[in-house]
Amino acid sequence: MQLNFFNRPHFENGSINKITDVLKELGIKNPLICTDPGLASIGMTDKIRGLISNEIAPTFFEETPANPTEKAVEDALNLYQENNCDGVIGFGGGSSMDLGKAVAMMANHEGNVINYAINEGGYGKIKETIPMIAIPTTSGTGSEISNGAVIIMNDGRKLILASEHLRPKAAICDPELTLGLPPILSAGAGMDALTHCIEAIMSPINDPPAEAVGLDGIEKIIKEESLKRVCKDGQDRDARWNMMMASSEGAMAFSKGLGAVHSMSHAAGADQDLRLHHGTLNGVILPTILRFNKDHVGEKYSRICRAMGIKESSDLAEEIEKLNADIGLPSGLAEMGISEDMIPDLVAHSMTDPSNVTTPRQPTQDEWHELFLSAM
Repeated sequence: MQLNFFNRPHFENGSINKITDVLKELGIKNPLICTDPGLASIGMTDKIRGLISNEIAPTFFEETPANPTEKAVEDALNLYQENNCDGVIGFGGGSSMDLGKAVAMMANHEGNVINYAINEGGYGKIKETIPMIAIPTTSGTGSEISNGAVIIMNDGRKLILASEHLRPKAAICDPELTLGLPPILSAGAGMDALTHCIEAIMSPINDPPAEAVGLDGIEKIIKEESLKRVCKDGQDRDARWNMMMASSEGAMAFSKGLGAVHSMSHAAGADQDLRLHHGTLNGVILPTILRFNKDHVGEKYSRICRAMGIKESSDLAEEIEKLNADIGLPSGLAEMGISEDMIPDLVAHSMTDPSNVTTPRQPTQDEWHELFLSAM
């Protein structure tokens, strides 16, 4: 099945077998494949190399960090240039796909990655990039659909790159690639997808089609119990299909924006010592923001509860806390290594995060501090 989203992804079990055809369609003969050490260690890079025609000569960058950095982009770009590559594949989770987007941009843009961050006025500076293909191996970020990337810059800030030109030229969404994902990674990735859907719905931007897509993603994740199912049985093919679709839907939905969950998550995820998983952070922080926004979103919580298959009067924050416990996520930020003395810096980072533009309730500096305390 080929879907008509933003970039017409190939979405079906076994679609990874189309990789040579997709490369040829884009005229890519020497791709740089950005992936991570974990996938390389379990033979996934060997698998993808075996599926690519011998007339195509891929180069592998296998050092994508858990949260992609400007330094990693620079290293991958050097490899791209040294091997005369003409396209990029992001193969892995959101980190590898975001890294691939940044490399594709820097391959024909001048200066440094940070110059193109939203915070630095870079939104309008990004022009057409070299061709980039996204191949997700997790179901969470939706980076294969989205027009953004999140990179930890050399100055320590975790910043957003955003442009229609960053949207991958093609995506191969094969749920079978996620069958071996461990329960804890399935849980964190799944909460990333769920948070995308929920925050997009809470956004005050009026975009009924995007909201409808977000509600459908919530239904697949919660009402159909796909997230719980993949955490209990990683080989559940139907649930894996639903989670990958919900991940893509989450990215489609957040075309109307995100919110304070992501502002806080980006701040905490910038810590290079803790190296915290983005989706897990989202899941842990989400209940706090649901309570904070409750009286500022009209009837949206009722619609979210209906999509979840629970009573409209349910306490949404409590339901998410129960879900987190069921799938094995930490109970709070303290359990993840965040301490109270870190909060002032986290607040400063959160206050400047672009996700705040579409949060339904703008926190004051003191409220940001209380939100972090609450999420501890």
